[in-house]
Amino acid sequence: MPPDGAISNISMQRHTTPTCQFCDAPLIHTFCDLGMSPPSNAYLSEDNLRQSEPFFPLHAFVCDKCKLVQLEQFQAPSEIFSDYAYFSSYSQSWLEHSKDYVSKMIPRLGLNADSQVIEIASNDGYLLQYFQQEGVPVLGIEPAGNVAAVAIEKGIPSTVAFFGVETAEKLVMDGVKADLLLGNNVLAHVPDIKDFVAGMKIILADAGTITMEFPHLLKLMMFNQFDTIYHEHFSYLSLHTVRDIFAAHGLTVFDIDEIPTHGGSLRIYAQHTEQEPTQCKPMTKVLQDEKDAGLCDIETYTQFQMNVQKTKRALLSFLIDAKNNGQTIVGYGAAAKGNTLLNYCGIRNDFIDYVVDKNPHKQGRFLPGTHIPIHTPEKISETKPHYVLILPWNIQEEVIEQMSMVRSWGGQFVVPIPEVKVLA
Repeated sequence: MPPDGAISNISMQRHTTPTCQFCDAPLIHTFCDLGMSPPSNAYLSEDNLRQSEPFFPLHAFVCDKCKLVQLEQFQAPSEIFSDYAYFSSYSQSWLEHSKDYVSKMIPRLGLNADSQVIEIASNDGYLLQYFQQEGVPVLGIEPAGNVAAVAIEKGIPSTVAFFGVETAEKLVMDGVKADLLLGNNVLAHVPDIKDFVAGMKIILADAGTITMEFPHLLKLMMFNQFDTIYHEHFSYLSLHTVRDIFAAHGLTVFDIDEIPTHGGSLRIYAQHTEQEPTQCKPMTKVLQDEKDAGLCDIETYTQFQMNVQKTKRALLSFLIDAKNNGQTIVGYGAAAKGNTLLNYCGIRNDFIDYVVDKNPHKQGRFLPGTHIPIHTPEKISETKPHYVLILPWNIQEEVIEQMSMVRSWGGQFVVPIPEVKVLA
């Protein structure tokens, strides 16, 4: 039994009110409480199935002052991202999205052999390869050494590091500055957003441009995308809040694109405030959309939990009915969002026999928390299930096209978000 002092310290830690990572205000309002959950990308081998797993609160708060939706930090980034199971190149639709981005940025920004493109969280080189093919110099910054190694094998220069002020200053000392500094789905992944944005300010060339893509909080709330909440995502971002965070660090968001990725995302464009960019109509429209939807009012956020609970009950009702009727169900995609959904709903292999995934780094392993086994996609043709539950619902069209043979034996596809739906 620990000494009294240890018990007292534990008690104090549990009752300490968290504070906002941007404005330091106390976080007293719940946005979405998904209970206790394991880290979403902590896939298990058969050898460690009998060992204990770490579970942490998956409780998103909203700051009353700046309206930043955020999680508490329970693990250091090095514990989450240093050895990573997500490789971007296994999604064909994501590769096509990346190639399209490159084809637009080169003429828009006048990029050429004298330019420098830097991507933060460059993963396996899925995007930078397309700049490189056009003769534009690139540099990837990627914290996961195992993933960066794949990019390096492709010939893409990559620095293994977490990005922030320290990394930015080191690169600038080496003479590196970005004409285009980009990050896709990384802004939400940093526990210290102030240090991250301050680092971007440092490494951006005087006339350089930043683009950042991130899932739009407005779409998350409109379409009940609560399964995108997991421990790797420290922040859930509106344009209002991102604009304020960038402005606080001498950067001005001057343009945006609304894009369909990840259920509805924003791509923001930013420059040094000294460049005095002009605000454009699309940004004004999105800011107004957020205001009209109530994203400036704390009550809008605190009501979201009811939609989450409704979806949980609907999914469980569907699964119970299917199993009671002797029907088989498998999952497609060992996705992080799927792990959030399955753990929150308490769904294990008494409901779902197995999941499949194209990523060989996940095959032969088990989902965290639920211990559902992960197989290759070919397994579905062998067992011919009645239902395939598409866990990465954001790429459902890609999945349905890839797995079209499911319908040859009368199988059906199911998506859980924004509501449970059997696809015709």
